Amino acid sequence: MSINIAVFFGGRSVEHEVSVISACQAMAAMKKYNPIPIYITKDGGMYTGEGFDRIESYKDIPKLLKSGHSAAFVRAGGEVLLTRHPAKMFGGAPVPVHAALPVTHGTYGEDGTIAGLCESLGLPYAGCDIFASAVCMDKAASKALLNAAGLPVLPCAVYSSSSYHSDKNSVLLDIESKFEYPVIVKPVGLGSSVGITKAGDKDGLSEALELAFAFDSRVLVEKCLTDMKEINCAVLGDADGARASVCESPYGGEILSYEDKYLSGSKGSAKGMGSGGREIPADIPLETAKAVQELAVRAFQELGCAGVVRIDFMLAGGEIYINELNTIPGSLSFYLWEAAGLGFGELIDELIKLALARKRRREQLTTTIDTNILSGFSSPKLGKESS
Repeated sequence: MSINIAVFFGGRSVEHEVSVISACQAMAAMKKYNPIPIYITKDGGMYTGEGFDRIESYKDIPKLLKSGHSAAFVRAGGEVLLTRHPAKMFGGAPVPVHAALPVTHGTYGEDGTIAGLCESLGLPYAGCDIFASAVCMDKAASKALLNAAGLPVLPCAVYSSSSYHSDKNSVLLDIESKFEYPVIVKPVGLGSSVGITKAGDKDGLSEALELAFAFDSRVLVEKCLTDMKEINCAVLGDADGARASVCESPYGGEILSYEDKYLSGSKGSAKGMGSGGREIPADIPLETAKAVQELAVRAFQELGCAGVVRIDFMLAGGEIYINELNTIPGSLSFYLWEAAGLGFGELIDELIKLALARKRRREQLTTTIDTNILSGFSSPKLGKESS
């Protein structure tokens, strides 16, 4: 029997286009499964159809959408079915879906939204569950939990949009009382360097806050490390067992813009995160690489992650700091696993196996109980209240 895998991508996110690249890469690498592309538009509509798995098709999205049809999922007869809307009078029978591979970077996807949809449907899905997805997407929450677990993170301060816009000067003074310049200003719930700025003085800080608050209602501020080297390491597995990939050092250490990360290769390249300049393996001492890999696995399991997650680190002054966890990393970090001897197709195979294993474990749990509590209730009588 052919195993149908719904691949979710796109979405209402500033990382929409990168998600399309990553998903098309993943679908091209699938050998054991039948990928069903589920493209989520920037306004939240779901579409599928012929050609939705090819990056070239997205050069003219309106044309692509006209060639496809809206997609919807229903659960019936103990299975999840993909239906089309509007339904065809002849043909177009619902298609069974056996598992899902979310490749939705950023908000309304990587934050646990797609995981929640799959949980509601009872559809096995690859990657982190709702809790881990939401926590890792929230830079402040993940830092707090990692710090509580004794893992190395930089101190930070978080500010809300309402407090900033009601008294900007107080927020600026509070930041200056806690940190020396330069500082890094980040939206709490975004990735891919969108809205992230290095500020070297009060004017720069004000501009950085204005930019970050344009993307999120909460902003995180932390000290900017000098002579810092960025190291990334992916982890694959779940609570029962996880392993780390080789380490990489991307681009040379400066804070990267969205364009640096995804548009620095040849024009029109569809290689995503696998296309930019990077050291693989990273040019760091073997003991440092082992320490990073051990911390990566600890952080992964401490936050309850599953599937493949890329953990970003900073090396400075002989110390290692965890920067953030990316639960649906660009290109699914396949290039880090290829360097470790695991091909992209094999990586996807492991992700699907992990998804099915989690589904089996959860089916053993008690989630409902049979009672006759409703037998003693009747509908309320509606009518005019007595005076």
